[in-house]
Amino acid sequence: MTMPIPGSDVFSSRPVDPDELARSLPSALAVHTVGQDQIDALDPLTYEVVRHRLWSVTDEMGEALKRMSGSPIVTDANDFDFAISDELGQEVQVGLYNTMLVGAVDLAIYWTLRNRADNPGIEAGDMFLCNDPWVGGGLHQNDVIVYQPVFHDGKLFAWTSAVAHQPDLGGVGLGSFSPAAQDVFSESLPTPPVKVVRGGQLQRDVADLWVRRSRVPMLVGLDLRAKIGANNVGAERLAALVEQYGADTVKAVMKRMMSDAESRLKDKLSALPDGSWTATGYQDQSHEGDRGLHRITVRTTKTADRLTFDFTGTDPQAGVINCTYAGMRGGVMLALLPILAHDIPWSAGGLMRCFDLVTEEGTLNNATFPAAVGRGPIGPAWLTGSLIAECLSQMLDRDLELGKNVQATCCGTWDTAVIAGLDERGEQPAPFLSIMMEPMAGGYGARPHADGVDTGGLLGIPMGRVPDVEMTEFMYPVLALWRREVRDSGGPGRHRGGLGASIALTPHGTSIPMGLVLASAGKAVAQNAGLCGGHPGNSGLDVVARNSRIAELLAAGRLPSGLDEISDTLEPGQNYVSSHLAPGEVFAMTWQGGGGYGDPLTRDPDAVLRDLREQKITPAAAAEVYGVVAADGAVDPDATRAERARLRDGRRARSRTVGRTRGRADLTSARRIDDNLAEVGDTIVCVHCAEILGDTGGGSPLALAVYDGPPTAAGPQIIAVAADYVDAPVVFRQYSCPSCWTALSSAVVPADHPDHATTLGRLTVTTG
Repeated sequence: MTMPIPGSDVFSSRPVDPDELARSLPSALAVHTVGQDQIDALDPLTYEVVRHRLWSVTDEMGEALKRMSGSPIVTDANDFDFAISDELGQEVQVGLYNTMLVGAVDLAIYWTLRNRADNPGIEAGDMFLCNDPWVGGGLHQNDVIVYQPVFHDGKLFAWTSAVAHQPDLGGVGLGSFSPAAQDVFSESLPTPPVKVVRGGQLQRDVADLWVRRSRVPMLVGLDLRAKIGANNVGAERLAALVEQYGADTVKAVMKRMMSDAESRLKDKLSALPDGSWTATGYQDQSHEGDRGLHRITVRTTKTADRLTFDFTGTDPQAGVINCTYAGMRGGVMLALLPILAHDIPWSAGGLMRCFDLVTEEGTLNNATFPAAVGRGPIGPAWLTGSLIAECLSQMLDRDLELGKNVQATCCGTWDTAVIAGLDERGEQPAPFLSIMMEPMAGGYGARPHADGVDTGGLLGIPMGRVPDVEMTEFMYPVLALWRREVRDSGGPGRHRGGLGASIALTPHGTSIPMGLVLASAGKAVAQNAGLCGGHPGNSGLDVVARNSRIAELLAAGRLPSGLDEISDTLEPGQNYVSSHLAPGEVFAMTWQGGGGYGDPLTRDPDAVLRDLREQKITPAAAAEVYGVVAADGAVDPDATRAERARLRDGRRARSRTVGRTRGRADLTSARRIDDNLAEVGDTIVCVHCAEILGDTGGGSPLALAVYDGPPTAAGPQIIAVAADYVDAPVVFRQYSCPSCWTALSSAVVPADHPDHATTLGRLTVTTG
């Protein structure tokens, strides 16, 4: 018998029309569904009870996985998620863990229904395993999904799924990450959906084949069984729910959950003015040895009750900084869930009906096979989410009530550091590998009404946790010299961004150098942007202290507090590099805080004083960025007013003005745009001085004062030197009102960063 050989285009998944998908299924695969009349007939009490029971099922699946897994990525960092989907794969209820994965789970089920229903078939007691990011289920190969069909009375009723990041699945680099990769063949092998459980029995040949690829096979094998167990929990709880309420009732609730989420989001969108907003961001370096900047751009358009995210103009795929369509969709969900759907049940299958994606294949966030995608979720997908969050925040900032959920960019990237070597502390030396999960404690972005949360976590993993330092030292041959919040790392603003943090480790309990793989972004160009004149948060920085004095310091009973005490040979780590860390050397990582909101010169001086007392900022930042003068533990009001006037005069002296102002407006009938701008009639005005800056039609640029200076002009949070990483010039660009000199937009960007028509920095001011 002749078997066709599939091309790479076969292993590609996209959203599908549910009716068309149902019609395409083979007759042997009967599915359970209900009609609209059954959905409409639900009584409110039953609906709420069953809905909350479904929610509790995903929570219980999460607890089951955490109790069975031995990986700190799962048990400590919570880098996993779950979903209950309907018979066609539409996500009914998702977990509160890694929300980017929400954008990929349904794609894997759609693909499976299209490509596995005939051969090998989809039957009761089956479970599929997949780590192919072009198929879906995860965002790169280390995201591994195990998912199962749930049958009732011989009909396909639903799907459950569990997906988690695995520490290593083979490939050239430690942790399956190769900083020099130019294609997927240097990374972990993508595996399309394969039956790992058949008829309720684990397929030992498939399981052995799976774990054989890993440097830590026991952890990967344990996680495989943990995900199978979590799916079993989900199926058992669904069966009990169906037994109690009936299959038709439970299915009607599932369908209504999605339609309710869809209608509530559409109602929210309908209440907002139509408009378009554009945001552009960069990944600095694409692979080991690269010194370029690589752009992702998105134009977000809201029309009536629908959103369109158009990524046309994004740079071509390059190096390791690519993600597939699933990653781009996951980035969208990273922003949409907390910003637009924070008060709507997360029935993702309904929420995803409210937006369209426009994208070109072969680009950074829609890469085609065989692009390297190891950095997918924590590089291009994350940046995609941050840019969409900027646009959505600008959209919501027009409404005082909805604007309460506006937020500057949180920790803009994930700093990856993988260490691996030989643990010699036990009776027998043993290999080890660890992905450092400390950057889970990123800083949150500031809001119009509050500072960002210091080391509050990651926007995309609401229930993420930072590992316990003592547990890290127990499990791996390392000694932590410090782990602490970093002063000034939160973006300055009227409200300050949340602080980031740093950790310093030295080998302890091993006599040979350990491997060190680094992968990050946001060193040269800020990825934790501020809003409405707020400055970006800190740049990240990785440093290896060679020829260190750490052994002598520890022998003398001294614990160092800074790298200057440890060594005179400090080696900045590139964004992408394979290196080493020898005994007696120190690795220090500083990760990002959140962006600020509003002009720092408008921050309450007492809030600045409180930050000084609590060591959130340095005296230099208080004076030079916030313009606050304190003496004897109190703010000097007169000196502060004078200092802020001096700093505004400095903006006037250093800036060039584009466009012409048109006099003052009456703000009585002003309609809010954001913290600084309002509409009066068909004009855009500064709310601080009432100066008319332009018109709403977007026909000509706004009247703005523009300053391009060194990145350090943004403040002491810029701790990395851009020229160490990229060749292109990088600047601190600030737009100010040319009348009162209030900062309207502040960013660290390439010198050739595009100025869109009628823009303020990164966001287009176009109104409907």
